[in-house]
Amino acid sequence: MKRLNFDWPLVVTAALVGAMTLTAKSQETNSTPATPSLSLDALVSEALEKNPELKFYEAELAAAKAGRKTAGLLGNPEVSGGVGQKRVSGGGVSAEGVAWSVSVVQPFEWPGRLGLRKAIANRDIELAELGYERFKVALAGRVRALAYGLFAAQEKSAAAGEVADRFQALREVLVQRDSAGLTPQLETRIIEATELTMQRRASDATLAAQSALLELNQLRGVAPKEPLRVAAVELGFPPRAETESLLALARTNNFELRLRAVELAQQGFRIDLAKNERFPALAIGPTYSEERAGDREQIIGVGVSLPLPLWNRNGGNIEAAKARQTQAEVSLALAQREVERKVLETALTYETKLRAMAKWRPDSVQHFKEAAELADRHYRLGAVPISTYVELQKQYLEAVESLLDTKQAALEAAAQLELLTGKVAP
Repeated sequence: MKRLNFDWPLVVTAALVGAMTLTAKSQETNSTPATPSLSLDALVSEALEKNPELKFYEAELAAAKAGRKTAGLLGNPEVSGGVGQKRVSGGGVSAEGVAWSVSVVQPFEWPGRLGLRKAIANRDIELAELGYERFKVALAGRVRALAYGLFAAQEKSAAAGEVADRFQALREVLVQRDSAGLTPQLETRIIEATELTMQRRASDATLAAQSALLELNQLRGVAPKEPLRVAAVELGFPPRAETESLLALARTNNFELRLRAVELAQQGFRIDLAKNERFPALAIGPTYSEERAGDREQIIGVGVSLPLPLWNRNGGNIEAAKARQTQAEVSLALAQREVERKVLETALTYETKLRAMAKWRPDSVQHFKEAAELADRHYRLGAVPISTYVELQKQYLEAVESLLDTKQAALEAAAQLELLTGKVAP
C-alpha cells in the first residue's frame, strides 16, 4: 500500500496548536469549581438518608402503628337522656311536674373480637415494615447501578472523545497538504468518516451520562442538574452461590413472598373476625330517672341493649373474606414460582458475566490504549496502513465499552439477586 509523505513543518505546527489548545482547556478547567467526586458507598448512604420517597414508607408505617392503637380500644361510652312534662289526675285531684331521665352505657365487643382486630392491625404493621425494607434494598441496588452507569458513561465519553480528537487532529493535518493521487484522498475520507462515528459515540455516551445523573440526583434528593463525578470504581464480585442455596434464601427471605404470606395470614384473621361479628355487641350502663308530679319518684337501674341478629348473620362478609383468602393463596403460589424463575435467570446472568470477566487480562484495556497511541504515531510516519490504524482505534474503544458494560451488567444482576434473596440494606 502507498505510504503518506507528510509536510513536516505542517505536522509540527499542528502539534503545537494541539498543545496550546490542551493548555487552554487545562487552564479553563482549573478556573472552574471542581465537580464533587463520590464513591458508590457514599452515594448509597446519601440516598438512603435523603431520598424523598422514604418519607412515604415511614408515614405508611406510622399510620399502621396508629391503626394498631385504635384497634385495641373500646368504643366510647354513649350518653342519652330525655326530659318532659308529667301530669297525674284521678279522684278529683291532679298534679303536674317535670320528668327526666339519663343513662350512660358502655359498648362491649363480643369476646375475641378486639384480639382479632389487633392481630389484623399487627399484620398491617408487618406489611408496612416489609415494604419499607424492600424499598431500601431496591433503592440501594438502583443507586449503585446508576452510579456505576454514570461512571461507565463518563469513561466511554472520555475514551470516545480521545479517539475522535485523534482522528480530528490527523484530519486537520491531511487537509493542509496537497493530496496527490486517489489513495491519499480515500484515506482522508476514511478518517473523516471514522471521526464522525467516534463523535457520535462520544455524544451518545454523554447523553447516557446525563440521563444517569438526572435519575441519580432524583434518588439522592438533590437538584436535578447538580454536577457529580463518580470516583474510580474497583468492583469486587463474589462467586455465585449454589442454585439451591439461592432458592432456599428466596423462599424464606424474599420480600414479595413474605408480603404475600403475611397477607394470607391476615386474611385468615379477617375470616375469623367476620365469623365473630355474627354475634352482637352489648351496651351496658347505669340509668337514672326522676319524676315530680305531686310526689317525687326516682328510679335507678342498669340498662342493657343489643341488636337481635335475625336478618343479617354476616354471611356475605364471611363468604367475601373466604374468597379473598383463596385469592391470597393463589397469589402466594404464583409469586413463589415467579421468584424462583427470576432467581434462576438472574443467577445465570451473573455467572455468565463473571465467566466473561475471568477471561480478561487486568491490563487489557491499557494495552489497547497504548496500541492505539502507537498506531497513531506510526501512521503519521507512514509505517502503519490506514486499515490497521482505524481498526486499532475502534478496537480500543470497543474494549473499553465491553469491559464497562459487562461489569455494569454483573453489578445489576448482583443487586437483583440481593433483592430476590431479601438482603437487608445497610
